[in-house]
Amino acid sequence: MNSSIQAKLVLVPFMMALILLLIAPSSEGAITCGTVISSIKPCLSYLQGSGGKPPQPCCDGCQSLVSAATTVPDKQAACTCLKNASQKININSQLAGSLPKSCGISLSFPISSTVDCTKIN
Repeated sequence: MNSSIQAKLVLVPFMMALILLLIAPSSEGAITCGTVISSIKPCLSYLQGSGGKPPQPCCDGCQSLVSAATTVPDKQAACTCLKNASQKININSQLAGSLPKSCGISLSFPISSTVDCTKIN
C-alpha cells in the first residue's frame, strides 16, 4: 500500500476523535452525584447516630468533597445531591450541619435538607 494512503488512514480516526471532542457539549460542573455520595458514604452511620466524633474515613471523604467541589456549578451540584440524599434517609440534622466543623474543614454550603442550593456561590 502506498505510504501516503497509510498516513491518511492513520489520521482519520485521530481527526474524528478530535472533531467529537470539539463538538461535544461542555458540562457546567464536573462533579457527579456518585462522586459526592461515595465521598460521604463513610459518614452515614455517624449521621444516623447520636453524636460523638466523626470517624476519620468520614472526615477524609468530606475533605475530598471540598477538594472536588471548587467551582460554583460543582458546589451547587454537590449541595443538591446532599440535599436530595438527606431528604431520602433519616439523618440527624444537627450532626449533618456540624459535620464539616467536626472534621475541621470548611464547606461552602450546609449539609441540610432545606438549603437553597441555587444560592450557593
